[in-house]
Amino acid sequence: MLLKNSALRWIGLLTSVLLLLFFMCASVVFGYTETTLRTAIDAFSNYNGSNEHIIIQTVRLPRALIAAAVGASLAIAGTLMQTLTKNPLASPGIFGINAGAGFVVVAAVTLFSVSSLQAFSGLAFLGAAIAAISVYAIGSVGREGLTPMKLTLAGAAIAAMFSSFTQGLLVVDEAALEQVLFWLAGSVSGRKLETLLTVLPYLGIGWIASVVIAGKMNILSMGEDVAKGLGLKTGLVKISVGVIVILLAGGAVSVAGPIGFVGIVIPHITRSIIGIDHRWVIPLSGILGAILLVAADISARYVLMPSEVPVGVMTAIIGTPFFIYIARKGFNAR
Repeated sequence: MLLKNSALRWIGLLTSVLLLLFFMCASVVFGYTETTLRTAIDAFSNYNGSNEHIIIQTVRLPRALIAAAVGASLAIAGTLMQTLTKNPLASPGIFGINAGAGFVVVAAVTLFSVSSLQAFSGLAFLGAAIAAISVYAIGSVGREGLTPMKLTLAGAAIAAMFSSFTQGLLVVDEAALEQVLFWLAGSVSGRKLETLLTVLPYLGIGWIASVVIAGKMNILSMGEDVAKGLGLKTGLVKISVGVIVILLAGGAVSVAGPIGFVGIVIPHITRSIIGIDHRWVIPLSGILGAILLVAADISARYVLMPSEVPVGVMTAIIGTPFFIYIARKGFNAR
């Protein structure tokens, strides 16, 4: 049901926040090592150094926080990209961000024998930024300037190029495949809180900037000509959106690896709940994206217990049917 009334929207937003807190608590409590809510509370209020308390503080809490931050960032990035490109299937992958990040990490492993997960994060952020900047540069060539169609095609070309390079490197050096395979599948498992703290300033700037630019996104969604007629500097807005996407998607990929479908699925669900006003769509997309990834991470622990499925696989299982549904229905991204 579409929430049009402002009071109902606030209720929906607050309900989503409470739901996110519930799933984050569940993420801290549930897993291979059995713990209870009481144990989780004691781990912070009455720490005794037990195995359960160590797991909760050093493994599960960072994992829940990382999943929430990454899910929120990918969902907001997807929302901005769908509006910018007017493509209902747009997501961070359309900028080649995932492919660029993956290529730089694989190149570092195969050519320079890099093996540190912390190094993977920095390299992935660099690769994501390079890919996004390349897409914007290519998409801006020509008299028409930056158009949604050119941006989409440039993104697809860059993604294909980096993916091909990555596959080529992995074929040449099979040992590198073992080191980066779990990262390439997308996962929040084994990530330390320090990894998130490294990119949190970039994510924070992206979250704030996306809310600030929400009003301009409403105008841009009316169409290029209308937006210019209303005095909107569309070129500046598009560049701003590109920078925000680099910060959000690049930071998310650097922490958790390439995780797909969150940026495609969540914007459509959000619009079906709260309408097309980006002042509401952007914050709710962030919250719902965090819920989706935290819930997917919890599910990933139980599918093949005691082993774990990378959360990127779980989001693919969830998102693929929705992706097909959107493609068949031909929804109009706003």
